[in-house]
Amino acid sequence: MNIGNAVKERILELCAERNITINKLSTISGVTQSTVNNIISGRNNSTTIATIKKLCDGLEISITEFFTSKVFENLEQEVK
Repeated sequence: MNIGNAVKERILELCAERNITINKLSTISGVTQSTVNNIISGRNNSTTIATIKKLCDGLEISITEFFTSKVFENLEQEVK
């Protein structure tokens, strides 16, 4: 799995845990709906840490909590 897919999977996981939609996440985090939709659809595979931080703020978790997930354990090598 690459980092873009891992971020997408983690966002979906966190939304499911909290029973919120992607649109609700966009609203509570202050990240535009189009940005969140692009992450989820795979059109944006290089989400910035600043955007992830905003999403974390909306979810009321830390960046550390975001990246503490099995989806980040076996990422593909990005430099080939």
